[in-house]
Amino acid sequence: MLLAVDVGNTDVTFGIFDGERLVTRFHFSVKSPRTSDEYGVLICSIINQKGLSVDSIDSCIVASVVPKIMYSFRKGIVRYIGCDPVMVGVGVKTGLQIATVNPRETGPDRIVDAVAAYELYGGPVIVVDYGTATTYDYVSKDGVFCGGVICPGMKIAAKALWDDTANLPEIELMATDRIISKETVASMQAGLFYGNVGQSKYIINQMKQEVGESGIRVVATGGLGKIISEHTKEIEVYDPDLTLKGLQIIYEKQKNQ
Repeated sequence: MLLAVDVGNTDVTFGIFDGERLVTRFHFSVKSPRTSDEYGVLICSIINQKGLSVDSIDSCIVASVVPKIMYSFRKGIVRYIGCDPVMVGVGVKTGLQIATVNPRETGPDRIVDAVAAYELYGGPVIVVDYGTATTYDYVSKDGVFCGGVICPGMKIAAKALWDDTANLPEIELMATDRIISKETVASMQAGLFYGNVGQSKYIINQMKQEVGESGIRVVATGGLGKIISEHTKEIEVYDPDLTLKGLQIIYEKQKNQ
């Protein structure tokens, strides 16, 4: 089985695949630094709790946007899982042509999402990932990754509100029924939520206008993508496992190569 790992700025998300089937997924925080032994023991412990055997995992692929933890993280996987992971980056076959000025600067998470959206839903496609940062990327009908937009994610915006103001509290991020509220917490929730809905609508429509192609699909992923996609007609598909599926697709391309 394949262990697919997405190392993000806030969480590490794991998916275990049996062929193309996603058997299970889990995640943990990356806020606290850990040793290679801590990473290895934690991963193995969760796999066992999921009712799976670590010995059944014979391959691994990782996409990471957090270089500072990767020495310990990779060493933990090698030592405790028993396989050296494929690292998504320059030189790894993705099936897309990366047409950015400097492909090395393009986040591997964006590439993985783009691969999954293009392979699973076709092109041309705009893929939106509501993570720590919100990214909007465009892939042409011929499989060319043309670049996109990077914005602060909803959690970053929320943290700025309560960290940089004296009287605004820390709040739960959620959709509200109305945009106008009579109390502070709901006013903040409405501002953050509808601000991101409005951002999504404008950026998606502006990208479509600049590209000028017809039949562009829009696929979203990321933890907060579900509630936003439900209020945004521009988003056609919400796929919570898009990144993990992209990792599995890229790994299969390496095997075929």
